[in-house]
Amino acid sequence: MVYPVAEVVRLLPSSRLPEYTFVPGKNLPHPYRDPKGHSYGNKPKPPKALTEDNWVEHRNYLNAIDYFNLGFYWEAHDEWERLLRVCGPDSIPGRFLKGLVKLSAAGIKVREGSIHGVRRHAASAGEVFADVAAESNADHYCGLELTKLQFAADRAAQLRYPDDLTMGEPIRVFPFMLEPEPFPLG
Repeated sequence: MVYPVAEVVRLLPSSRLPEYTFVPGKNLPHPYRDPKGHSYGNKPKPPKALTEDNWVEHRNYLNAIDYFNLGFYWEAHDEWERLLRVCGPDSIPGRFLKGLVKLSAAGIKVREGSIHGVRRHAASAGEVFADVAAESNADHYCGLELTKLQFAADRAAQLRYPDDLTMGEPIRVFPFMLEPEPFPLG
């Protein structure tokens, strides 16, 4: 089953979306390396570190949430991976981002048709979110409810997914969205 993108409320509506979503190994131009890629020639600048205090204004983080919610899983993964490198994998923000990277990797694996990869990445994301909740001693982190994230990741590992998805077209494959609270939409 796929889910409509029309109901997605974007966090950064003025931000330009890519022309397609990249799916490795599916004859689509690599976004950065191929001259036909949607981001060719646009080398991303290193982002500032994500913190519990700056997430509401952190464009890279919010863009990645928009990408994820709209079915641009590779692009969300890429954005969160860059943030992870800046934060460091052993920090709480880094571990939180690692969970988001794994969750978006599960979406990529759906698009690749690798159910084993979906299950592995989604289950791992759920474990990471549980660890972050325990380490941070918080219910929410960077606006996202950790218990909901853990449940969503665990559920994503158990779902059946269609195998006839149009390549390059952003399609939501998960029955949940990442909805940071509180976030001033409008």
